[in-house]
Amino acid sequence: MNAEPIPPITLPPLRDCHQEQIWLRAALETWLNEEYLPEPANSLIAERAAQIFIRQRLEGENDLGGLVLAIVTEMQAFDFRNSFYSEFAVANAVGDLILKSLGYDRCCGQS
Repeated sequence: MNAEPIPPITLPPLRDCHQEQIWLRAALETWLNEEYLPEPANSLIAERAAQIFIRQRLEGENDLGGLVLAIVTEMQAFDFRNSFYSEFAVANAVGDLILKSLGYDRCCGQS
């Protein structure tokens, strides 16, 4: 079996950070609410993850893998006791939402 490495996914340049943050926050909150059940913590989780994502983008991080890792790392400080989720679930959901917005098949990594 010849395993090929998965190529990095580089996001296009950030055009409107405010709009991208609003979109990601809303998309992530919708995903969180639909995956299990709506809970008050979902709004806070989505807001924090979107802030981290945009800050990283403004600092020049355009690699999706790097962005997901940054979310995992920084969300470790978030209090998930009132949630079904963890920093890993949130970061993976952000990655999936971004892939979907770019037209990638998240199953196979192809656009």
